[in-house]
Order: sequence, then structure tokens, then C-alpha cells
Amino acid sequence: MSAEVANNPVGENKLEEVVATAEGGSVPEKTENTSAVDDGNAQDDNVEKQDAAAEDTKKESESAPITAKSEPAPKCSVHKTNFEKDMIYLYQFSRTPLLPSLSPYCLKVETWLRLAGLKYENVDHKMRFRSKKGQLPFIELNGEEIADSAIIIKDLSAKYGKDLDAGLTTEQRNVSYAMIAMLENHLIWIIFYWRAKFPDNVLKGYKVNLQHALGLRLPNSILNFFFKITFGRKWFQGTKKLKAHGIGVHSAEEIEEFGKNDLKVLSEMLDCKPFFFGDEPTTLDVVAFAVLSQLHFLSKEVQYALRDFMTEKCPNLVGHVSRMKDRCFPDWDEICTKLDLNAHIQKPEPENKEGKEGDLEKSKEQENEIETNEKELEKEKTNEKEISEENKDKEEAK
Repeated sequence: MSAEVANNPVGENKLEEVVATAEGGSVPEKTENTSAVDDGNAQDDNVEKQDAAAEDTKKESESAPITAKSEPAPKCSVHKTNFEKDMIYLYQFSRTPLLPSLSPYCLKVETWLRLAGLKYENVDHKMRFRSKKGQLPFIELNGEEIADSAIIIKDLSAKYGKDLDAGLTTEQRNVSYAMIAMLENHLIWIIFYWRAKFPDNVLKGYKVNLQHALGLRLPNSILNFFFKITFGRKWFQGTKKLKAHGIGVHSAEEIEEFGKNDLKVLSEMLDCKPFFFGDEPTTLDVVAFAVLSQLHFLSKEVQYALRDFMTEKCPNLVGHVSRMKDRCFPDWDEICTKLDLNAHIQKPEPENKEGKEGDLEKSKEQENEIETNEKELEKEKTNEKEISEENKDKEEAK
């Protein structure tokens, strides 16, 4: 008896009965002798009770409504998680004392946003973030990232109905497309070639304050030293990119000549008009301003033949830059003096915080920085005024 029970355990019997019930059949009858049934009567009663309970549980589970598994909410893939609806958050480079951005692509997007009259806010990320494509600029709008300056303008133009080229003919649009391609795929690379070859002149020519740009407390002398070392390491990679583009295989003299030819074409197209296609700026004016500003606002302490050529031979391009600056950046001086990313946004009144030495020290540092920037800006304004007067005399002489 004991051997038989061991060979036919209760679990095995239960499984057999449950399967039979589930398939709609009957439980197979026992063929053991009466004495065996009597001896296992208590055990059989327990099995029947367990089977009944299992059947009830199965019926309940079958009659219960099927509920879909709740999927977890998708994670927000943007940096600005507490965003304001329809606010455009722009990620770009930090300000400099001479122009709002060292990147023509970043300056292009911000200029377009201002001309289009769209609400935006610069995110002070100290150049730590890049788009999923590895680029700056990029924007975040309602929890979605949009990268690449051309795609940003295209998408925002479609979303908000802000086409700066709406008044252009088909022929003018085609000319604009070709000129933008020249600016962004040729002239910009000529400027990048000069920057890659002379990193010292980048810091000096644009008065770059790395301490402010990177949000670090190390002295600028140390940061400048590491910047030159890092730039030197990347020089080889930079030259590879320039060669892959095609511009880097030429001599410095040939590259300079290419740049002068581009400026001549732009100057001849602009002629005496305030903007390239008449009295109102278009996308071409935005791109031209963003690129030419990199030349025009370079400090006169640094020698650059292409900037001097534009100043002396293409005075109408200088006038175009000034008109775009006045039209789109009435807060230019505040931007360059205070290095404020959001000078266009009204600030709340600052609260008085007494007894905090850290705040006082920070305030003094900011005052010193602003004072230095004001002196630099005043110096550049004087130089710019002198150049404008010289250009005016040249035009009158013609």
C-alpha cells in the first residue's frame, strides 16, 4: 500500500483530473480493489475538495474581465522637463563681449526667431549639452527636440506660419537657395579654416571669457592654456574635416582668394538695396548677417585679411550687418556687456539679500566683468565709427 501511494502521488492525480476537466472530459475511474479504495478514502476526499476549489478558481478567472496592462508613461527625452507650453527653448553657445554668438548657425536661429516674433528663451547650459545629432544649436518645443538650424527654421516656419520668403518669386527663391548654400557650405568653412589654424586669435579676437562661457571658477589664464592644448589636439581632426570638405587641400592664399570672391558676389547682389531682395529682410539676409558678423565684429587687435577686405572693398555689406543688427538686436549692447542670454526677457525685480558674503562677492565679480566689457565695447564702437566714416568718405568720393 505504501509503495502504491508513493508510485501514484496526489499531485499526479490532481494534475490528471484538472487536465481532464479543462478538456471537457471526465475523470478516469479507479480500477483498484475495494480495500485499497477504503484505505485511501480520506486521501480521495481531500483530492476531491482540492479539485473543486481548483475548478471554482478557474471559472472565476475565466469570467473575470481581461484588463490591459497599464504601460508606463514615456520618459521625457528633453533637458527642460518643466517646460512652458509653446515656449521655444534655444540651446546655443555662450555670449561674447563682441557679438551674441561665435557660431553663425546659432546666431542665424536667434536672428530668425526675433524677426519672426516668436517667444523663445535661451537655456544657460554652459555648453554642456548637444542635440541627439551632436550639434548646436537645437531647440526644445513642447517636449520635443529639433536640431540643425535649417530644420529648426523650416519646422517653426511651417508650425507658426512665419515664412520670411513669402513675398519672393520662384526665381528669387532659387537665387536665395543658391546664395545660402554658398554662405553655409563655402564661406563659413573658410572662416572655420582660419579659426582652426589660429586658436589664439579666436580667444583674443572675440574677447572670449572661458570662465563665464564654461561656468568654471578657474582663472582664465589656466583655462586659456588648456583651451590651446585641447585645440591643438583637435587640430589634426579639424584639418581632416577641412580636407574632407575640400577647402583644406588648398593653400592659405588660395583659400583667402576664395573668401574674397564670395564677398564680391554678395556685395554685387546687394548693390544699393537695404536688404538682398528689397526693403524687408528675408532668410538670405538672416544667414548673411549671421556669417558676416563673424568677420565684421572681430577685434581690430587681430589681423584677418578677409575682414579687412570686406571693410574696405565691400562697405555695403558692412552697412547690411549694421541694419540687421539694429533691426533684430536692439539689446545688442546689453547682451555684449552683461553677457546675458535672455536680455530680451523682462527680469523680475531683484530681492535684497543682506548678510550673504557669497552673494556680495559674486556681485562684485559681475560688476568688474561688466565694467571690463563696457570698456571693450566702447573701444570697438570707436573703431567701428572710424571705419564707417572712412567708408562714407569713400562712397562720396566715388
